[in-house]
Amino acid sequence: MHPTIPGFTYRRVPVADDVTLNVAVGGSGSPVMLLHGFPQTHLMWRHVAVELAAHHTVICPDLRGYGASDKPAEDAGDAEAGGAGGVTYAKRTMAADAVALARALGHDRFALAGHDRGALVAIRAALDHPEVITHLASLDVLPTLDTWDVMHGTGAAVGFHLYLMAQPPGLPERMIGASADAFFGHFLDIWTRDPRAIPADIRAAYLAASRASVPSIVADYRASAGIDVVHDLADRDAGNRLRMPVTVLQQDWGTALGFDAAALWRAWAPDLRHSTVSCGHFMAEEAPEDVVKAVRDLLTR
Repeated sequence: MHPTIPGFTYRRVPVADDVTLNVAVGGSGSPVMLLHGFPQTHLMWRHVAVELAAHHTVICPDLRGYGASDKPAEDAGDAEAGGAGGVTYAKRTMAADAVALARALGHDRFALAGHDRGALVAIRAALDHPEVITHLASLDVLPTLDTWDVMHGTGAAVGFHLYLMAQPPGLPERMIGASADAFFGHFLDIWTRDPRAIPADIRAAYLAASRASVPSIVADYRASAGIDVVHDLADRDAGNRLRMPVTVLQQDWGTALGFDAAALWRAWAPDLRHSTVSCGHFMAEEAPEDVVKAVRDLLTR
């Protein structure tokens, strides 16, 4: 039996041509959508979602290419991005999925929170659809453009997977697919301070979902080395900013990576609250109380 979020109803919702998302919905009230990260599924929100559902309609999809959602074949490439990553898994495309999902569920405006890859989708949704996204929360990630800008020297070794999955189609899929559980399990291990935060059944669900999604996960990352950068550069050059209240939570990186994350975020988000959480990367599972409080505070702004 597959793990689920207690008290939530599951359905499949078409959001684009030939793309249907698996989504868990619970609670009632103003809508909040929660987008998961890598190498996870919507289940990463299981604690946060239940708490928020006391006062909100909470929408937890699997992103396209992940979990039980559809996994369309990667676009062959996009000339604008030099073929480094096509439109199928561009964050712009995945952000449009989120907006279409909310509308299909009856919501023209909603708050959006994302972790890791889901945060990149959420940021793009907020830039592309400011009339739709009322509030934005980002958990433990930098905007795509800033991520690439700050990675250099030996410190960039922590992001080896970004470079691996940025390679042209073929090699990364074969390498990861040959040892998928070891690859995805590596991140579940090293990014978690408290291993109890991801119990055995949840870990097994993450590994099974990722094992079945290698090509689409690689395509998602490949897009972030290609077309996503093109889109971010266009917004930065045009002076486009996040117009809504923004909350950013990050784990306490200290000075290890050698940059000021809050300063980078302020360049994108004039109405910003930035804080650190004492836990590992998977903060919605390691410190759900902190995440719930931050989201609730955000929604009052």
